[in-house]
Amino acid sequence: MDFLMSGVAACGACVFTNPLEVVKTRMQLQGELQAPGTYQRHYRNVFHAFFTIGKVDGLAALQKGLGPALLYQFLMNGIRLGTYGLAESGGYLRTKEGTHSPVRSAAAGALAGVMGAYLGSPIYMVKTHLQAQAASEIAVGHQYKHQGMFQALTEIGQKHGLVGLWRGAVGGLPRVVIGSSTQLCTFSSTKDLLSQWEIFPPQSWKVALAAAMVSGVAVVLAMTPFDVASTRLYNQPTDTRGKHPGHGGCIWGFLLGPPHKPGSHDSSSAPFP
Repeated sequence: MDFLMSGVAACGACVFTNPLEVVKTRMQLQGELQAPGTYQRHYRNVFHAFFTIGKVDGLAALQKGLGPALLYQFLMNGIRLGTYGLAESGGYLRTKEGTHSPVRSAAAGALAGVMGAYLGSPIYMVKTHLQAQAASEIAVGHQYKHQGMFQALTEIGQKHGLVGLWRGAVGGLPRVVIGSSTQLCTFSSTKDLLSQWEIFPPQSWKVALAAAMVSGVAVVLAMTPFDVASTRLYNQPTDTRGKHPGHGGCIWGFLLGPPHKPGSHDSSSAPFP
């Protein structure tokens, strides 16, 4: 039941946060492997991105990829939060003295996140492809021509097999390990501290709300660099063998950019901005 309720709750939140995911994906792909000042900035900030997408692609485009986003949230967070909840209720996250252990909480959060994210990786990849699709005048990153989630999964599976469906999964794990461990550890620790300090009445919903806000800020600060790298890795084009024609890995490409070709002086050899 913990797995089911966690997944349903995540899906409910996803309906409202998916437009932010669309904007985030496009802003993360903007300027990929190009030096600052050498490319056109279609999206200057989050508010301008909302306006631009709504104006050019239509308001419905702000909910692009909602289907795979809902499925991914159900799978990923159902497994992640359900597994973490079982560990917490079983007392595995507390010391012998009964106090909360940040180390155990972080380890359990990371393990639970890896399990959920790896199983849901094909869905996340398709979600990224769909959210990146845009009209040519505001397009950023590689543009796939998927018609929907099932068509995309079928096409990728037929062309590249099961390996192709899990392309980018390993490169995306650092994002999940950092994000999940930070979120769950910070949330539990903040809840314990607020309860000890008696800032809010016992069992008040305000305790969970305040802890969630603190953990949300911590997650964004810790995970964003890995999130940018993961988004760009998932959205890269592939050759006929399903391999990336550019750099060989997520973090390697993030640091160094694509291999430099002799005699080439274009901006594509620059590292990520």
